[in-house]
Amino acid sequence: MALAIFDLDETLIGGDCASLWSTEMVKLGWADGERFIAREQALMRQYSAGELAMEDYMAYTLSPLVGRTPEEVAQVVEPFVEEVIEPIFYHDAIRCLSNHRIAGDRILLISASAHFLVSAIASRLKVEEVLAIDLEQQHGHYSGKTQGVLTYREGKVRRLHSWLEEHGESLAGAYFYSDSRNDLPLLRVVDKPHAVNPDPTLRQHAQQAGWPILHWR
Repeated sequence: MALAIFDLDETLIGGDCASLWSTEMVKLGWADGERFIAREQALMRQYSAGELAMEDYMAYTLSPLVGRTPEEVAQVVEPFVEEVIEPIFYHDAIRCLSNHRIAGDRILLISASAHFLVSAIASRLKVEEVLAIDLEQQHGHYSGKTQGVLTYREGKVRRLHSWLEEHGESLAGAYFYSDSRNDLPLLRVVDKPHAVNPDPTLRQHAQQAGWPILHWR
């Protein structure tokens, strides 16, 4: 049994759950319309270019959650995942997950999005184990701050190594599937890296390294 690790956004789904959630918060009246979306998109462009401080993105996009309880947020996240996210699951990704289950592999989803979003999406994919960005709570309400090591770039590797130690697992024979240059630190430490619909930087690196390049739809 090997470990099969998956990125989420633009890898298992044809979109970015954090950006889609930002649009949902505007629809809910939790965020200030066009101005909020314009700033979120500018930050996301920096992310795609590998130039983003994830702390800046999270601080901005978590601001509408300040003072809200996890229960309040969960009530709207569930229908959001069903109506917006589930229709954009890649069929090839579903087949790949199924193949790893048949092989007896242990599946882990690791994402640079907020844990409450990633875990809700993972549940729809029948993936039980998740590493994502954890959010601070104060007196049972979201504070708008993150906590711990962010699952972004080298932070994904740090969080993964902690998870491996906690669960008595290793990276021997491990797979990792991702679309993004931001995941190169983790792709480099697994035995079986796979580039899925890769951005130009990741595509070039994968071609040079001889990694499989997958085209999921």
